Amino acid sequence: MNNYLVTAKNYSEDSENRIHSDEIAQKFGFRGALVPGVAVYGYMTHPLVEALGADWLARANTEVKLLKPTYDGEQMTISCSSQEGQIEVVSHDPEGQLTAVLLSRTENIASDEPLPMHDLALLDGPVKHPERVLIASETVNESEVFSPWEFHLSIEENARYTREVADALDIYQQGYVHPHLLLSLANTALVNEYVMPTWIHASSNIIHHQALKTDETITIRSVTTDKWQKKGHEFIKLWVTFWRGGELTTEIDHTAIFKVAT
Repeated sequence: MNNYLVTAKNYSEDSENRIHSDEIAQKFGFRGALVPGVAVYGYMTHPLVEALGADWLARANTEVKLLKPTYDGEQMTISCSSQEGQIEVVSHDPEGQLTAVLLSRTENIASDEPLPMHDLALLDGPVKHPERVLIASETVNESEVFSPWEFHLSIEENARYTREVADALDIYQQGYVHPHLLLSLANTALVNEYVMPTWIHASSNIIHHQALKTDETITIRSVTTDKWQKKGHEFIKLWVTFWRGGELTTEIDHTAIFKVAT
């Protein structure tokens, strides 16, 4: 499979998360504003969907780890290799540094076996007060459930998220929802609950049980599953689930650094 070359774009420079601004990112030792991790993931799904099409969008078990920053205007070199039962997708920056790794378990595509991530009973735990609070170690509580909310997967939103990662594959003109949009909803689940001035998406594990298409409305239910500290950073992990009626279509284990070490 040939390398996929694409120029990364920081479309979040005006967002609440100031890690996407040059001024604040540089204060934390970065060269400039970081391209959102969900966009990096979106770029990296292009060769997978190009090769596997709707089968991958409908049934996949994928983990993405964001190892180094991707900066606005950088050319990403994305390459794939097949191993037994999985495809590895890697991204390198113009200096040849590895910036992100994505592993997708292809043996699940042809299987009818369920792809469980967590016990659904976790979603029946104590519910967080819906008011947004400043995120901090003392305001993040494990096993705390977020209030469910609905999202309409409109044609316009899908087109916007597809443009943000410059993905021209025909399948997204046929109504399939771009993975970039789906993973971005995990970010939304987090910022709906917390005021987060500066934070970094670290990794995600995404399971597609069924493909989602435009003009569908999903209910999003989430719960905090973990928090920890490492090398001065403070982390949060969410389990985010998407429901179409009573059907579980998508699960995401979503990890972010909510307090960046200084």
